Amino acid sequence: MELGIYICRVNTYKMSLTNQVNPVSKLNDDTGFSNTGIINGSRFINKDGTFNLHKKGPFWDRFSIFYTMINLPLWQFICIIVSFFFSINLVYTGIYWLIGADQFTGFISNTPGKIFKELYFFSTETFTTVGYGRVNPVGDLANLVAAVEAMSGFLSFALATGLIYGRFARPRAHVKFSEHALIAPFKDKTALMFRFVCYKQNHALSDVNVQVNLAMTVSENGEEAKYRYYTLPLERSKIESMPMNWTVVHPIDDQSPLAGFTGEDLAANDMEIYVLIRGFNDVYGNTVQQRTSYTYHEIQFNRKFIPMYYETANGTVLELHKLNKHEAVRAKGS
Repeated sequence: MELGIYICRVNTYKMSLTNQVNPVSKLNDDTGFSNTGIINGSRFINKDGTFNLHKKGPFWDRFSIFYTMINLPLWQFICIIVSFFFSINLVYTGIYWLIGADQFTGFISNTPGKIFKELYFFSTETFTTVGYGRVNPVGDLANLVAAVEAMSGFLSFALATGLIYGRFARPRAHVKFSEHALIAPFKDKTALMFRFVCYKQNHALSDVNVQVNLAMTVSENGEEAKYRYYTLPLERSKIESMPMNWTVVHPIDDQSPLAGFTGEDLAANDMEIYVLIRGFNDVYGNTVQQRTSYTYHEIQFNRKFIPMYYETANGTVLELHKLNKHEAVRAKGS
């Protein structure tokens, strides 16, 4: 179940709050997370959208080979595939060596080292079902092991093909978020804003929806602080197509839980913002999603984003390197 909310850490769990939460702000009690548990660590939702959650229990019950292999960095994935190929053939070569060279025919060498080398290449030919045919088994035991190796070979290649297809064909949003969220003057009030962009060429998203939620610790009636979750209303929560970037804006009005908060208040309440976007990726022909979060120290006041695009005679140019660029702006009323 996808959850449009997050849990933040509480390093300042017993700190007195410097600002009371707007009483008219609407609580969100459908997050699926506890209001009382304490999360130790820098954040619960990582910047890449994964949950900062660690499960304990039997390793093999928790470990997912498929998830690990399709999420490894490409260089690690290639190293594992190549290492497996050479290692498994080395194992079979050792078995053939123990069986004895007299179970084979076709050797052109008579020294132990060169015979071992020829057995290794015989193993690679059997594992890949190439079978050049010069060295071949003549003993029953050698033929049996070769048959098992051939079967394990085509099964291994079938698994590797599935993993490679899963890595390349897995639908992804290919979205990058700005490093910071900003609070700055917006129209006749202030607003919280951040932006994101689909950075791959021709990977335009359509029917894009965004949900922004906030969590903070709140002390009520002199009791210990507890988690409270709020859905932040947005100026616009859906667009039909997103060929460019999108700056998401939450107006801080008299309905917002952020009304009247300063930077010190954000830290005292240990606030964190969780973002969930969903959209249809035309290239994959599938719905994709991406999450991220902003902790209170990633929210900056009185800053505004610098435009990322400009117009030319041949069309619009979107400058991806400006995603995180922002500049100072005068505070409202100053």
